[in-house]
Amino acid sequence: MFMGEFQHTVDSKGRLAIPSKFREELGESFVITRGLDGCIFVYPMNEWSNMEGKLKSLPLTKADARAFVRFFFSGATECEVDKQGRILLPQNLREHAKIDKEVVIIGVSTRVEVWAKERWRDYSNEAGESFEDIAEKIVDLGI
Repeated sequence: MFMGEFQHTVDSKGRLAIPSKFREELGESFVITRGLDGCIFVYPMNEWSNMEGKLKSLPLTKADARAFVRFFFSGATECEVDKQGRILLPQNLREHAKIDKEVVIIGVSTRVEVWAKERWRDYSNEAGESFEDIAEKIVDLGI
C-alpha cells in the first residue's frame, strides 16, 4: 500500500527521484500516465494490469468510455528507475500536470500520484475545506 507525502524536484532533464519507500513497492518497472485532477498516476505492474482489465471491459459503443481509454493509454509509458533512483518524466506528462520544478509525490493506496507543488497545495486546500462534506457523501458508498 502506498501512503505518505514527499517533496522533490525535477531536474533540468526532466528526471525525478522516486522516494525509496515507493521504489520498493513499485518494483523494477512500472507505468506512469495522465492522472485525473491534473496529476500523474504511477502504477506498479500488477495494478496496471488490473486497471487495464477494467478498462478493456468498458463498452466501445460509449463515447465517454472510448475517450477515457484513449486519454489514459495514450499518455502511458513504462518506466525503470536509474541507479540514482530517478525516472524520466516525459514532456507530455509534465505538461499535463504543469510540472516545472517542484513536485509533491503522494501515496494513494494502490497507486502513487505526482503533482506540481502549487497544484497540490491548491487541491489540498480546497479538498481540506470540504473534507467533512466529502466524508458524509462517501458514506453512501459503504465506506
